[in-house]
Amino acid sequence: MQVTRLSVTPIKGLALDHPQSIEITATGPVGDRAFYLVDASDRLTSISKTGSLVGVSAAWDDSGQLLTLSDAAGKVLISEQISLGAPHIADFFGFRQAQGRLVEGPWAQVFSDLAGQPLRLVKADEANGGRDVEPLTLLGSASLDELARQSGLDHVDGRRFRMLIEFDGAAPHEEDTWDGRLLTVGSAVIAGGGPVQRCAGTTRNPLTGEVDLRTLTLIGGYRGRQESIFGPGFNFGVYASTVTP
Repeated sequence: MQVTRLSVTPIKGLALDHPQSIEITATGPVGDRAFYLVDASDRLTSISKTGSLVGVSAAWDDSGQLLTLSDAAGKVLISEQISLGAPHIADFFGFRQAQGRLVEGPWAQVFSDLAGQPLRLVKADEANGGRDVEPLTLLGSASLDELARQSGLDHVDGRRFRMLIEFDGAAPHEEDTWDGRLLTVGSAVIAGGGPVQRCAGTTRNPLTGEVDLRTLTLIGGYRGRQESIFGPGFNFGVYASTVTP
């Protein structure tokens, strides 16, 4: 099997970057999901709620504490050293509470203007603290091909699922059988985990943020509802955790 794409972003819900390599630590990929956005009710603002930020990319320099936002054309919207303010607790889908600190300065206004709703930027207290469940996720290209085949489509863009590691060389949905299995990826060793239950965010085009594919209906059409850590739902891809960084 071979890794075909890596996908990371320092701010959950923003445009994905696809580096040639990543460093996997005990908590996940260095710099990935270091920040997240919350609404006026202190709830996580995810891609399922708004696609307006999908085209905005972020670059994070941890050593200099410099955060940069750029639009889809590469124009820099803002680039400043961050300053952390009050502690904050965010509700992540009712599944867990994430602890962090509000980022002070112009960031809340910038994101609110981009999204058309009040938003605040939070830096997670722990590395990879903007993750959903586990910081590592896996999805096989054969699973994407099977979804396309079952749906009568020529192709389904794997980027809409926002998985950390995409790979080829396995059977369709073979990753579903890897719960507890040790896998070597580069020089890291990871353990396969449970299924990722998909949300409406996958219905959005990964470049424009527009809803353009009924992914949940299509997955359910041939896989049905399956159990996950969130209960019955539409599963596609799996979580994983670090064994050897």
